[in-house]
Amino acid sequence: MRGVEKLLVLFAALTWGVAIARCETNSLSSLVETSAKRLLIAKKVALAKWDSGAAVEDAPREAEVIRKAVKDAEAKGLDAAQVEDFLRAQIEANKLVQYSLLADWRRHGKAPPHAPVDVVKEIRPQLDQMEKQLISGLLDSAAERSTTTCRADVAKAVGDYLDAHKLSANSRNAVALDRAMATTCTNRGE
Repeated sequence: MRGVEKLLVLFAALTWGVAIARCETNSLSSLVETSAKRLLIAKKVALAKWDSGAAVEDAPREAEVIRKAVKDAEAKGLDAAQVEDFLRAQIEANKLVQYSLLADWRRHGKAPPHAPVDVVKEIRPQLDQMEKQLISGLLDSAAERSTTTCRADVAKAVGDYLDAHKLSANSRNAVALDRAMATTCTNRGE
Protein backbone atom coordinates (compact mmCIF):
# COMPACT_ATOMS: atom_id res chain seq x y z
CA MET A 1 0.00 0.00 0.00
CA ARG A 2 1.38 3.38 -0.96
CA GLY A 3 1.54 6.33 1.42
CA VAL A 4 -1.51 8.07 -0.01
CA GLU A 5 -3.58 4.88 0.18
CA LYS A 6 -2.50 4.35 3.81
CA LEU A 7 -3.54 7.90 4.64
CA LEU A 8 -6.93 7.37 3.00
CA VAL A 9 -7.49 4.14 4.94
CA LEU A 10 -6.43 5.85 8.18
CA PHE A 11 -8.69 8.82 7.45
CA ALA A 12 -11.62 6.52 6.70
CA ALA A 13 -11.06 4.57 9.93
CA LEU A 14 -10.87 7.76 11.98
CA THR A 15 -13.96 9.20 10.31
CA TRP A 16 -15.87 5.98 10.95
CA GLY A 17 -14.81 6.04 14.63
CA VAL A 18 -15.94 9.66 15.01
CA ALA A 19 -19.27 8.83 13.35
CA ILE A 20 -19.81 5.90 15.73
CA ALA A 21 -18.92 8.05 18.77
CA ARG A 22 -21.24 10.82 17.53
CA CYS A 23 -24.07 8.31 17.08
CA GLU A 24 -23.54 6.98 20.62
CA THR A 25 -23.51 10.50 22.04
CA ASN A 26 -26.64 11.37 20.07
CA SER A 27 -28.62 8.43 21.48
CA LEU A 28 -27.57 9.35 25.03
CA SER A 29 -28.19 13.03 24.29
CA SER A 30 -31.66 12.18 23.06
CA LEU A 31 -32.35 10.24 26.26
CA VAL A 32 -31.09 13.18 28.35
CA GLU A 33 -33.27 15.58 26.34
CA THR A 34 -36.37 13.46 26.93
CA SER A 35 -35.61 13.16 30.63
CA ALA A 36 -35.14 16.93 30.86
CA LYS A 37 -38.48 17.50 29.12
CA ARG A 38 -40.12 15.20 31.64
CA LEU A 39 -38.63 17.27 34.45
CA LEU A 40 -40.13 20.45 32.99
CA ILE A 41 -43.56 18.97 33.70
CA ALA A 42 -42.67 18.89 37.42
CA LYS A 43 -43.55 22.56 37.80
CA LYS A 44 -47.10 21.95 36.57
CA VAL A 45 -47.39 18.96 38.90
CA ALA A 46 -46.17 21.08 41.81
CA LEU A 47 -48.69 23.82 40.95
CA ALA A 48 -51.51 21.25 40.89
CA LYS A 49 -50.39 19.88 44.23
CA TRP A 50 -50.11 23.40 45.65
CA ASP A 51 -53.68 24.12 44.61
CA SER A 52 -55.10 20.81 45.84
CA GLY A 53 -52.92 20.37 48.91
CA ALA A 54 -52.04 16.88 47.70
CA ALA A 55 -48.83 15.24 48.86
CA VAL A 56 -45.85 14.98 46.52
CA GLU A 57 -45.61 11.26 47.28
CA ASP A 58 -48.15 9.13 45.42
CA ALA A 59 -46.90 5.57 45.84
CA PRO A 60 -49.85 3.85 44.10
CA ARG A 61 -49.53 6.10 41.02
CA GLU A 62 -45.74 5.68 40.96
CA ALA A 63 -46.10 1.89 41.14
CA GLU A 64 -48.62 1.94 38.28
CA VAL A 65 -46.34 4.09 36.10
CA ILE A 66 -43.40 1.78 36.74
CA ARG A 67 -45.48 -1.37 36.17
CA LYS A 68 -46.76 -0.12 32.81
CA ALA A 69 -43.32 1.05 31.70
CA VAL A 70 -41.68 -2.24 32.68
CA LYS A 71 -44.34 -4.21 30.80
CA ASP A 72 -43.79 -2.04 27.69
CA ALA A 73 -40.01 -2.31 28.02
CA GLU A 74 -40.01 -6.08 28.47
CA ALA A 75 -42.11 -6.44 25.31
CA LYS A 76 -39.29 -4.60 23.52
CA GLY A 77 -36.56 -6.80 25.01
CA LEU A 78 -35.26 -4.48 27.72
CA ASP A 79 -34.27 -5.72 31.19
CA ALA A 80 -37.16 -5.21 33.62
CA ALA A 81 -34.99 -4.45 36.67
CA GLN A 82 -32.92 -1.87 34.80
CA VAL A 83 -36.01 -0.16 33.41
CA GLU A 84 -37.60 -0.13 36.86
CA ASP A 85 -34.47 1.50 38.34
CA PHE A 86 -34.36 4.05 35.52
CA LEU A 87 -38.05 4.97 35.83
CA ARG A 88 -37.79 5.18 39.60
CA ALA A 89 -34.90 7.64 39.15
CA GLN A 90 -37.06 9.70 36.76
CA ILE A 91 -39.86 9.83 39.33
CA GLU A 92 -37.51 10.67 42.20
CA ALA A 93 -35.97 13.49 40.16
CA ASN A 94 -39.42 14.86 39.36
CA LYS A 95 -40.32 14.77 43.06
CA LEU A 96 -37.05 16.54 43.89
CA VAL A 97 -38.14 19.44 41.68
CA GLN A 98 -41.65 19.41 43.18
CA TYR A 99 -40.39 19.45 46.78
CA SER A 100 -37.98 22.27 45.98
CA LEU A 101 -40.60 24.40 44.23
CA LEU A 102 -43.21 23.84 46.93
CA ALA A 103 -40.69 24.80 49.62
CA ASP A 104 -39.82 28.00 47.69
CA TRP A 105 -43.50 28.90 47.39
CA ARG A 106 -44.11 28.21 51.07
CA ARG A 107 -41.18 30.46 51.98
CA HIS A 108 -42.75 33.22 49.88
CA GLY A 109 -46.29 32.48 51.04
CA LYS A 110 -47.61 31.94 47.51
CA ALA A 111 -47.13 30.12 44.25
CA PRO A 112 -46.58 32.05 41.03
CA PRO A 113 -49.74 33.17 39.21
CA HIS A 114 -51.10 30.29 37.13
CA ALA A 115 -54.18 28.84 35.54
CA PRO A 116 -55.63 25.75 37.23
CA VAL A 117 -53.78 22.58 36.26
CA ASP A 118 -55.73 19.38 35.61
CA VAL A 119 -53.48 16.47 36.54
CA VAL A 120 -55.65 13.78 34.96
CA LYS A 121 -56.47 15.52 31.68
CA GLU A 122 -53.33 17.61 31.13
CA ILE A 123 -50.35 16.20 32.99
CA ARG A 124 -50.82 12.42 32.98
CA PRO A 125 -51.14 12.18 29.19
CA GLN A 126 -47.90 14.18 28.84
CA LEU A 127 -46.12 11.97 31.36
CA ASP A 128 -47.45 8.81 29.69
CA GLN A 129 -46.05 10.04 26.37
CA MET A 130 -42.72 10.82 28.03
CA GLU A 131 -42.55 7.28 29.47
CA LYS A 132 -42.92 5.85 25.96
CA GLN A 133 -40.20 8.17 24.67
CA LEU A 134 -37.92 7.20 27.55
CA ILE A 135 -38.42 3.49 26.80
CA SER A 136 -37.57 4.15 23.14
CA GLY A 137 -34.53 6.11 24.28
CA LEU A 138 -33.40 3.23 26.48
CA LEU A 139 -33.80 0.86 23.56
CA ASP A 140 -31.91 3.17 21.17
CA SER A 141 -29.06 3.66 23.62
CA ALA A 142 -28.74 0.04 24.82
CA ALA A 143 -25.24 -0.44 23.39
CA GLU A 144 -23.94 2.84 24.81
CA ARG A 145 -25.47 2.18 28.21
CA SER A 146 -23.48 -1.04 28.56
CA THR A 147 -20.02 0.42 27.89
CA THR A 148 -17.39 0.97 30.55
CA THR A 149 -17.45 4.70 29.71
CA CYS A 150 -21.22 5.02 30.07
CA ARG A 151 -21.19 7.04 33.29
CA ALA A 152 -18.75 9.57 31.83
CA ASP A 153 -20.70 9.62 28.55
CA VAL A 154 -23.98 10.29 30.39
CA ALA A 155 -22.36 13.02 32.49
CA LYS A 156 -21.03 14.62 29.29
CA ALA A 157 -24.44 14.38 27.61
CA VAL A 158 -26.05 16.06 30.64
CA GLY A 159 -23.31 18.71 30.60
CA ASP A 160 -23.90 19.34 26.90
CA TYR A 161 -27.63 19.72 27.58
CA LEU A 162 -26.96 22.17 30.40
CA ASP A 163 -24.58 24.19 28.23
CA ALA A 164 -27.00 24.25 25.30
CA HIS A 165 -29.81 25.48 27.56
CA LYS A 166 -27.58 27.86 29.53
CA LEU A 167 -28.31 26.14 32.84
CA SER A 168 -25.93 26.21 35.79
CA ALA A 169 -24.66 22.80 36.86
CA ASN A 170 -25.92 23.49 40.39
CA SER A 171 -29.38 24.71 39.39
CA ARG A 172 -32.47 22.83 40.59
CA ASN A 173 -33.15 21.28 37.18
CA ALA A 174 -29.49 20.35 36.65
CA VAL A 175 -29.34 18.52 39.98
CA ALA A 176 -32.65 16.82 39.19
CA LEU A 177 -31.42 15.83 35.71
CA ASP A 178 -28.27 14.30 37.21
CA ARG A 179 -30.53 12.33 39.57
CA ALA A 180 -32.82 11.28 36.74
CA MET A 181 -29.89 9.93 34.71
CA ALA A 182 -28.08 8.26 37.63
CA THR A 183 -29.24 4.72 36.77
CA THR A 184 -28.95 4.98 33.00
CA CYS A 185 -25.95 2.68 32.63
CA THR A 186 -26.34 -1.08 32.76
CA ASN A 187 -22.65 -1.43 33.60
CA ARG A 188 -22.73 -0.12 37.18
CA GLY A 189 -18.97 -0.31 37.74
CA GLU A 190 -16.87 2.84 37.80
